[in-house]
Parts: sequence; structure tokens; C-alpha cells
Amino acid sequence: MDIPRNAFKRALAEGRRQIGIWSSLGSNVVAEILAPAGFDWVLLDMEHSPNEIPGLIQQMQALAGGTATPIVRPAWNDPVVIKRVLDAGAQSILVPFVQNAAEARAAVAATRYPPHGIRGVSAGARGGRYGRIDGYLQKANAEMCVLVQIETPMGVANLESIAAVEGVDGVFIGPSDLAATHGHLGNPGHPDIDKLIFEAGARLAKAGKPAGFLTPNQELARRTIDAGFLFVAVGSDSGLMVKAADALAKTFKG
Repeated sequence: MDIPRNAFKRALAEGRRQIGIWSSLGSNVVAEILAPAGFDWVLLDMEHSPNEIPGLIQQMQALAGGTATPIVRPAWNDPVVIKRVLDAGAQSILVPFVQNAAEARAAVAATRYPPHGIRGVSAGARGGRYGRIDGYLQKANAEMCVLVQIETPMGVANLESIAAVEGVDGVFIGPSDLAATHGHLGNPGHPDIDKLIFEAGARLAKAGKPAGFLTPNQELARRTIDAGFLFVAVGSDSGLMVKAADALAKTFKG
């Protein structure tokens, strides 16, 4: 048994656009519904969702065989949390609230076995197919994809140095927290934030680092794609359900 190839990591490295969807409902049934939909990636959220390791494993099992690479957002840039996510079988992570190059290096180190990082070693974890992948410990580092999330003025100021960290595969611009930390809580569509998002995208393009984004607004999603953002989530499972449920109720209840 060989180690799974990280299709998402290779796509970013080759400059191929990846369209994704956010999954925050913490459900393996929802993951199973999303798996064959045609998305390139599905973000399994642990930061703002009721997700823990057992449920995360069930969701990744449900996504197996689908079109999308699972990407896990751990609750924090914590090597213990990241270690458990990787042992559970994730090969791609989105690390929240990264503000400088040192924090980006810490995120990368948490995904690498020594001597290139500090990931703890388990010979029988799910990530290594319970010990069945020959040479997993030697091969795992190369398949790890690390995305870091920029959400603060400090993160924006340090964008180029963060992007330059070896092992960072992409930089995600988090619109909601970016708006909050710039004085526009609850208004990620504010003109100042819109300008900031596209300026950040242009800076990342100049630095040669893939940029990512999330928005349910189709017009904004297309603008970011046209501006060169390489991995864009165009909606969420909870958002789709809320919108469809409200519309259906309104149809019959006025």
C-alpha cells in the first residue's frame, strides 16, 4: 500500500484553479452528499464547528472516492491539535490566525516529522493506514499541504514574509475576521475590506504564492477568480441549507 497522492497540493503547485465548499455541519452524511458533487476541495471546519476527531474521521471516510480533497481547519495553530488531525488521516490543513512568519513556520513544523519538524511519531495511526503504508514516515512530509489564514492587520502587514516561509503552499484571506479586526465587524463587504482583499491577492500573486478565499456571493467569487485567486470556496453546507429551507418555507407560507 502506497501513500495517497495529495491532488490538491499538486494542483496548487501547477497553478490549476481549485473550487471548493465549506463544510461546517460536522456531519458524515453531509460529507457523503458533497463528495460526488464535483468540487475540488471540501473544508472540514474544526474552528467554528462542533467537530472533533472521531467525527472528522467519519467525514473523511465519507469523502473518500469523491471528487474533492478534504482540507481540515484545526481549531488553532497548535502542534498537538495538528498532530491529531494528521494522524486521523488529513494531508491538507488550513491553519487559522497566522500573523507572522514565525507562526507560519510553526504551522509547517507541526506537519513534518523530524528532522524537518516536530510532528510526533505513531506507527499505527490512520494517516499511515494503521502501519500498512510502507515507508509512511519517510514519505508523509512530501504530501502535506499547509495553508495559512490571514485575518488581522499584522497578518496583512507581514503577508510577503508569511508567503515566503518554506512549506507554506497557499495563503487564505479570511474576510470575516479581516473585517472585524479592521473595525468593520459583521461587514466583510465593506469597500475598505473589499479593497484590502484584492490588494492582498495581488501581493500574493507577485510573491508567487496561491491565494485562497471564501464567499457565498457568486459575483465576488467570480471577481476573486478573475483576479487570480487559485483556491476559492464558493459556499457552505450550512449556508445552502439555510437559504433553501427559508426559500421553501416562504414559498408555502408567504
